[in-house]
Amino acid sequence: MYAIVEIAGKQYKAEAGKHIYVDKLTGNAGDKVTFDKVLLLAKGSDVKIGTPTTGTKVEATIKDQVRADKVIVFKKKRRKGYRVKNGHRQPYTQITIDSI
Repeated sequence: MYAIVEIAGKQYKAEAGKHIYVDKLTGNAGDKVTFDKVLLLAKGSDVKIGTPTTGTKVEATIKDQVRADKVIVFKKKRRKGYRVKNGHRQPYTQITIDSI
């Protein structure tokens, strides 16, 4: 059994016991979160599709607040002496799907 869930504007495939990295959510490690925007629910050959489906929710637990690997942003204009180097680390939340 799995579900397609919309979390912070992006769609993720959720299965019980699966770990997912999503855009940063408010909360600390151990907090419970519930997602109501279930777009698809599949149980064997029975598939329910909705925008979102009614009466279905996905419950998860926040495991950790993490940051992705650093991405280097380098800008340069030749012959002008213009060079800018920046780095960026995107914040993510690691969640574990408890139940659908």
